[in-house]
Parts: sequence; structure tokens; C-alpha cells
Amino acid sequence: MEKSLTEMTVQIAIAQASHATMSAEDMDRFLETVFKCLKELKAREEGVYQKSETEQTPPVDPSKSIQRTKVICLECGREFRQLTNAHLRQHGLTSREYKKKWGIPLKQALAARSLSARRSRLARERGFGGRLRGGRQGTE
Repeated sequence: MEKSLTEMTVQIAIAQASHATMSAEDMDRFLETVFKCLKELKAREEGVYQKSETEQTPPVDPSKSIQRTKVICLECGREFRQLTNAHLRQHGLTSREYKKKWGIPLKQALAARSLSARRSRLARERGFGGRLRGGRQGTE
């Protein structure tokens, strides 16, 4: 007898929970994500692949996903101070692929604007820019 998608989702979640502690919110998100993935895989197997709702419409406008105090992942809708490569790997993407997919400039940092500004200020205070300019002048 073939297992239902719900049964398979629960088994995967139990296996994951045995290796990592998860809050109730994390477990809910995990169950939703796994169920959607299994549903898409089943549709692909049957040759009826259609884009999932998350692929068709992001949770927010991509141009507004990088805000002053947070960055909203356009794949899952979760909020972060910075989108890390580890998080993007969960969606099967690199930062470059993520930026291309959602039309974000490749030079744009996937970090909250306040975090980028703080790093920039610290770099200026420590004189990193001057050191770089001085090194470049010697090579030209």
C-alpha cells in the first residue's frame, strides 16, 4: 500500500526532530515545506508539474525584501538580519542564483540596511578603505 503525502511528511519531520531541536513554529514551517516539496515531486512524477504558489508569488515585493532592520526570504517568508548561504542552501540556491531569480542586483548585500551601514562605519573607523587605496596605488 502506498503511503500518503501526509504520512511521509510526518515521518520526515520525526526523523528531523530526532537530530535537531525545533520550536513549534519551526516544526510548523518544516511540515509545510516538506509537504509542498513532496506534493511537487509527486506532480512531477505524474507529469503534471505546475509551479507552486510560493514560486508564483513571493511573500513580499522583491524590491522591498531588504529593509532597514530585516531581510525577508522570498522563498519561505522568514525574516532575518542577514540571508546566509546556509539558509539559501535549504532552498537549493546559492546567493547568486537567489539574486538572479528574484531580480536583486548582484552587488546588493543580502543583509538588513542597518547591519550593512554598521559594517561600513566600522570599516571606515578602522581605516580599511585607506589601506585598500594605498595598496592599489602601489600596484598601478
